Amino acid sequence: MTPGDRDVPDNLIVLPGRERILERPRDTPPPSTGIEEAIPFQDVPPDSAHLGAAAEAVLFTAGDPVPLERLRSILGGPEEADLRAALVQVATRYERAGHGIRLVEVAGGWQLRTHPRYAVWVGRACGVRPLRLSRAALETLAVVAYRQPVTRAEIEAVRGVDPGGILRAMVDHGLVRVCGHREEPGRPLLYGTTRSFLEVFGLGDLSDLPTLRDLREFRDDDPEAGLDLEDLPEDGDLLEGDDDPPPGDEAREPPP
Repeated sequence: MTPGDRDVPDNLIVLPGRERILERPRDTPPPSTGIEEAIPFQDVPPDSAHLGAAAEAVLFTAGDPVPLERLRSILGGPEEADLRAALVQVATRYERAGHGIRLVEVAGGWQLRTHPRYAVWVGRACGVRPLRLSRAALETLAVVAYRQPVTRAEIEAVRGVDPGGILRAMVDHGLVRVCGHREEPGRPLLYGTTRSFLEVFGLGDLSDLPTLRDLREFRDDDPEAGLDLEDLPEDGDLLEGDDDPPPGDEAREPPP
């Protein structure tokens, strides 16, 4: 007799590949299929006591900054003010407890990040070197950040040197992007900063860039520190070196 010859009661076990049927005791649960039932999705926000923890759990799984509206949508639509207050509370708890992780508002969203104090060990664990910018790179990047959208010629007019090599390197590393063409003879490329630029410098958006008043106050508070940024010469550092482009590159725009 084969299993197909008659209906098999639920307390009988059909052995795979055999024609034998064994009786299972009535109190024995059926074998697991290995596929668990999906937890039903409830489109309701967590209560106020757990809102911060829920947001923290979501951000832990996200690699990039998550915008507040996106986070609200994921959490079932809590009030924006309540969610922001919960995030600030979590961020404050991390900071006060001296954790190696921080919750910060950056690049238009919220993100869990490692503390800069421990960057050397995190870099060693990940097999990456910290980002280092030469003075020439920082000056060029500052012109792009404050005057964007800006052309290569306009950057050269401010700095007095051809920024071609530096621009190419910053485009390649995602700090600067080509954002269009200026409507004038030759239609030169326009450059602006990227979301990665905001992430690298810990800015929520471009309005967080320090103003001239901020820089003056910094200088007045600490005259000995000055505003000059030291070069960081080290073999292999990103954008290390001078501004002069390689021979034959003088008239070539950086690729988009």
